[in-house]
Amino acid sequence: MTIARSTRTSATSALSLLVVAAAALTGCGSSDDSGNKDPLKGDTAKAGTVVVGSNNFPESILLADIYGEALKAKGIKVSYKLNIGSRETTYGLIKNGTISVLPEYNGALLAYLDAKAAPTSVDEASQAISAKLDAKLSLLEPSEAQDKDAIALNEATAKKYNLTDKSTISDLADLAKDLVVGGSPEFQTRQQGLKGLKSVYGLDFKSFKALDAGGPLTVAALKGNSIQAADIFTTDPGISKNKFVVLQDPKNLFGFENVTPLTYKSALPAAGVSVLNDVSAKLDTETLVKLNSDVQNGSKDPLDVAKNWLASAGLS
Repeated sequence: MTIARSTRTSATSALSLLVVAAAALTGCGSSDDSGNKDPLKGDTAKAGTVVVGSNNFPESILLADIYGEALKAKGIKVSYKLNIGSRETTYGLIKNGTISVLPEYNGALLAYLDAKAAPTSVDEASQAISAKLDAKLSLLEPSEAQDKDAIALNEATAKKYNLTDKSTISDLADLAKDLVVGGSPEFQTRQQGLKGLKSVYGLDFKSFKALDAGGPLTVAALKGNSIQAADIFTTDPGISKNKFVVLQDPKNLFGFENVTPLTYKSALPAAGVSVLNDVSAKLDTETLVKLNSDVQNGSKDPLDVAKNWLASAGLS
């Protein structure tokens, strides 16, 4: 399923539909000049074109737009493959050169590459990732912006068990057996998911419900109480809107999650590396929360949000 850039609307519902569709059909993508090409097909980019990809959730799409438009502003030719799927899919695509640039999160990427790694600083995380990366790939400068996975409870569940935003994941040790937890299908098998929640915190949930990656399906299920706990991203504006309670992670299961560009070295010129490092230097968590809110609560097109922020930051 390929959706051309020109068909994207500014409605939040339209973006949500993309995410929902991706949850059901991993591989749904978008590209300026994609035509009817399959975004999962392992073709390398056309010479001189930087292909910016994203995972299948709204923030990743927004970040891909930011990267792509920043590159365009400096005269670099860009095409897009958006809303592709999870890291299990997109890492393979950037490794084989199908995409050139991908917004990543250093902690989650490291957990994917080396589940046993336990860095104590952002620099250690970057070094550990670089040691495990495919030789054709390069991790650029991390931004200050962090978006961690987190375990959130809906308001009713938090009140039932007297849990607050000061409570920790450990407080679910005796309660998890009565709770249904939801998240992306991959959350069930990831160390930064059910595996880690069991090995690090000793949690055995009543059951797991496969939904999407912190997207509208997960938010709706948590709000509607068909699940009582969920994997939610900490920059999600739906947390405050729906009065979800995010639990503290004192054992640092979810680690560092700085937004960081991952690139296919030979596809990105030196000027492009400089552009993306400049973006990272300007992007912080407060900004990312605001941009997410503009898209998800303000019904704005992520492409417009990306362009406006780049202009305000002096990056276009």
